[in-house]
Amino acid sequence: MTLLRKGFGGQVRLTFDPFDPGALLTQFCQGRSEVGAVATFTGIARAEAGATVALELEAYPGFTEAEIGKVADRARARFGLDDLQILHRVGRIAPGEPVVFVATAARHRRAAFEACDFLMDYLKSKAPFWKKEHGPDGARWVEPTDRDHADLTRWEEETQP
Repeated sequence: MTLLRKGFGGQVRLTFDPFDPGALLTQFCQGRSEVGAVATFTGIARAEAGATVALELEAYPGFTEAEIGKVADRARARFGLDDLQILHRVGRIAPGEPVVFVATAARHRRAAFEACDFLMDYLKSKAPFWKKEHGPDGARWVEPTDRDHADLTRWEEETQP
């Protein structure tokens, strides 16, 4: 099942289903004769040396997409993007499976790279997801790390005079 929010020229989708990042990239690039750069990021669930047998992500349908959509709209304006796409898994995800796909299209590479990085820093630290790791010793909730918060903070610092 896929939930969809179309925003300011971009797409934000949550899905319970596995996806193929290569196919998403091919589709995203089609017909872009005025775009000079597409940057992508694919996040993959880690096994953590056997400590994680599954990752489980929960979201609040409607709210989660809307909140991510607001940040996507900010990225589009801030970096002058032509388009963007965010696909994020929810539900139970096995190690080695893609969790998130972010694609940004811009006239120039720096804008595409920075927008992709900006979006991932938000998704990792602030997006309204609840993440649980299941392992041999049971399940545990996972919070963003200090590094995740520091990565996000640098974008706020760059906007200060």
